[in-house]
Amino acid sequence: MAPTTPDTNQRTAGELLPLVGGAGNITSVAHCMTRLRLGVRDRARVQDDAVRAHPAVLGVVEDGDTYQIVLGPGRAARVTRWFEQLVEAAPVTVSGTVPGTVSGTVPVTADALAERGAALRADRTQRNATPFKRLLRRIAAVFVPLIPALIGCGLIAGLNGLLVNSGRLPGITPALGAMASAFLALLAVFVGVNTAKEFGGTPVIGGAVAAVVVFPGVTEISAFGQRLSPGQGGVLGALGAALLATAIERWCRRWVPESVDVLLTPTLTILLTGLVTVYGLMFVAGEVSSAIGRGADLLLASTGAFAGLVLGGLFLPLVMLGLHQALIPLHTTLIDQQGYTVLLPVLAMAGAGQVGAAIAVFVRLRGNRTIRATIRSALPAGFVGVGEPLIYGVSLPLGRPFVTACVGGAAGGAFVGLFSMLGTKVGSTAIGPSGWALFPLVQGNRGFGVTVAVYGGGLVVGYLAGFLTTYFFGFTSQSLKELNTDPTPDPDPTPEPARA
Repeated sequence: MAPTTPDTNQRTAGELLPLVGGAGNITSVAHCMTRLRLGVRDRARVQDDAVRAHPAVLGVVEDGDTYQIVLGPGRAARVTRWFEQLVEAAPVTVSGTVPGTVSGTVPVTADALAERGAALRADRTQRNATPFKRLLRRIAAVFVPLIPALIGCGLIAGLNGLLVNSGRLPGITPALGAMASAFLALLAVFVGVNTAKEFGGTPVIGGAVAAVVVFPGVTEISAFGQRLSPGQGGVLGALGAALLATAIERWCRRWVPESVDVLLTPTLTILLTGLVTVYGLMFVAGEVSSAIGRGADLLLASTGAFAGLVLGGLFLPLVMLGLHQALIPLHTTLIDQQGYTVLLPVLAMAGAGQVGAAIAVFVRLRGNRTIRATIRSALPAGFVGVGEPLIYGVSLPLGRPFVTACVGGAAGGAFVGLFSMLGTKVGSTAIGPSGWALFPLVQGNRGFGVTVAVYGGGLVVGYLAGFLTTYFFGFTSQSLKELNTDPTPDPDPTPEPARA
């Protein structure tokens, strides 16, 4: 095989991209030792013959939903790096204008609100395409795949706790404890694998350097005058180690000759990253992780009601701005460190405010059957923590009800935060669920019954505050009149009698 240069690899990526349907046809990009692995949206847009005929392509393999282009060792990683950059740099255009809140339009249908919501969502996506927010989304993408396992292990841990406290099934509780704890014990490894995968490194190398963080043998190592302990630095240490490994690996891919790439690149990557991890990163990440735990406890213990008010009230706007993704590593750090995150139940109150606001809209708009039908179909999802149908289909396009929903979230957050000030912690053993779906996952320091009661009380307060503020302040008299005009025709109109 002829030697290649960075320009050759870049040109190869640029030539292959249109042959597989362009950036819009790509759903995922990865690589192994010899292949560029692509997820394609529309298989019919891939030009097989042209791909196979490309001088850099050694063959094509299809494995399920993955379209794999064989490029050879060394070259596959280099071409993948350029390919990812081309896909990420492809422009995303959003057509149309973004209308504001409902005003002066009669009649207003559920479809019209849905169109406004879709336009607002598209505008948010476009505005969130900043380097910082893209970084937040990529970091969130590291942790989101872990959520199913966190939920499963959290539920098993809750079940095991109930059995242990009641003294039932003593023969099975050790097995349940192992199932619930094993994933958390190795959480750093999974974070390392996902980080490398997301940022363009080799996933197994990311896992290898992150495994150093939880390896029991680190107790023989001293850094900054202290003995290291297994797990020191937690998921933040694993994230940092995998990011560093990805950077070193990509540097090696540029400079190491392809003939020895398969030997030198992984060796240098693991060696250099491992040394930095054990002699610096674990200690620094450990201090940061401890500070996050202390800070969350102090925040809710000393200013719980006010902190809950702010967090619960601002969470929906944070979601709109895409900044809520920055909280995912914090939640995961708290779960890894303390067994649960005390922030999530407070933030979940935003969903309660949203549900209360939607119910008030339903009551106030008795004359608009289409909007009421939308709310009726979306409310069950809202009760179990899926708020997007209500946000983008009802409250956000209406305007004021979105603000009053935030007020409801603030009230519910203040309620939960107040009990934290009084010494009753309410946490969640997993991230992802909210609303009623969070009940099986709540955990605290006062027992399951008390914890569930406080969380349930917060939901009720959020529902009531969202309902009352929306009912009384969610509409102007003019908008209420316009929105209550039923846009659906009478299916069997009765003709008016002729007038003399």
